[in-house]
Amino acid sequence: MSSKYIVRQPIKDQDSNIIGYEILYHGENQAFGGDKGAATTNDFVAADTIYSFLTHNTDKLLRVSLNFMTFTTTLLMKKTPRLFDKSELVIQIDDSVLIHPLAMHMVQQYVKDGYQVAVNEFQFAPRYLALLDTINYIKLNIQTTPMVTLKNIVDIAHSMNKKCIAVGIDQEDLYQKALSLGVDAMEGTCVAEKLTTKAHSSGYLQSNFFRLLMAITKDEPDVEEIEQIISVDATLTYGILKVVNSCYFALRHRVTTVRQAITIMGLGELRQWAYLLSASNAENQIEEGAEEFLRLSFMRASFCSNLMNYAKNMPISKPDAYLMGMFSTLNYLIDAPLEEILAQIPVHQEVKDALLKHTGRCGMLFDLALSYERADWGKIDELAEGLGIPTNLLTSLYFNCMEEVDQVWQDITNPSPGQLQSNDKPQTQETSQPTESAQPEETSQPGQA
Repeated sequence: MSSKYIVRQPIKDQDSNIIGYEILYHGENQAFGGDKGAATTNDFVAADTIYSFLTHNTDKLLRVSLNFMTFTTTLLMKKTPRLFDKSELVIQIDDSVLIHPLAMHMVQQYVKDGYQVAVNEFQFAPRYLALLDTINYIKLNIQTTPMVTLKNIVDIAHSMNKKCIAVGIDQEDLYQKALSLGVDAMEGTCVAEKLTTKAHSSGYLQSNFFRLLMAITKDEPDVEEIEQIISVDATLTYGILKVVNSCYFALRHRVTTVRQAITIMGLGELRQWAYLLSASNAENQIEEGAEEFLRLSFMRASFCSNLMNYAKNMPISKPDAYLMGMFSTLNYLIDAPLEEILAQIPVHQEVKDALLKHTGRCGMLFDLALSYERADWGKIDELAEGLGIPTNLLTSLYFNCMEEVDQVWQDITNPSPGQLQSNDKPQTQETSQPTESAQPEETSQPGQA
């Protein structure tokens, strides 16, 4: 039985700001939005799968301004685009749709209804040129199209007020090539992990740090609330673990969880740490583009932690897996090599090896999370089976984590009046891990760094 996956990947402009997400599907013997060699015999079966999933999960899937989604002829005929608000969706079509007269008629009707349209791998061919009036975005495969052709397409598109998006950017040279072409946006594995400049050392999400200050200055601070605030921010998590494991505290056992760190520091020391951080970082707030990496680190942390519920024969705990995902982006947020950063905090050796070398079963778990982000369908199946994780659970796990992250980020960036006093707290590290993980015994596991 073939696996069925849905994943979203960021599309960024030249300043590394996210303009939307590409929604990629992989269904039963059929892939949408990236696998041109897939068979079409089971198009209807795959379409039913995708349609059924989207019907029940559009509220989880769409939390950004634009979502680019490739629709086959079958999905267009099932009126799948109508599951989405026209302000949130860009209908992408492939060559197979362009040559289908009924499908093209339907696309034109969607345009009349206010939907935007993108064409994958645009070419100078009559069937493409005839659609220019209805096209908003032109997708360019930068790996397979000659440079001269790409330049001509971009120039003509811009002269007609069309936006160009370069796809397949998985290497630095392709990224630079796209920049030189003057495209409006880019997508690919290299783009997803790209910042124009690195954030300053120890930069933090300002709105989340404000929540921390409010929480620790209450008359009766809630330790669980404080832990949750710190646990969703990679730089705050890194900072508190680094401080509590310093010579100042002279601990016999290394601290590896946020809850342990808070308990050992005490509220007085915690306040001093936060105030010191506030003063030292007054002119060193995290850059706007780096927020996506904090969000990505939280998503990876949540996903890796939840995968641990099913992975077999793992040498680490769920808290270790959480930190593995959380710290995977620190080299983008702190101006230092990841190896140097990890040397300053006590993380499990298998976690270090996973992040730096992609080795062992921890490396397999981390690579599974990365492969899902990148829509590497074959690798997803291989790694999940190797870890003993049922592949039919991955999509629901991924979207549950994504929904959690989206909700937490909404709370952080757009707090409602009185939110800090609310008893409704988002699920983070503590709630997704076994209770015993916060005990001191966790710090003395075999192999602990």
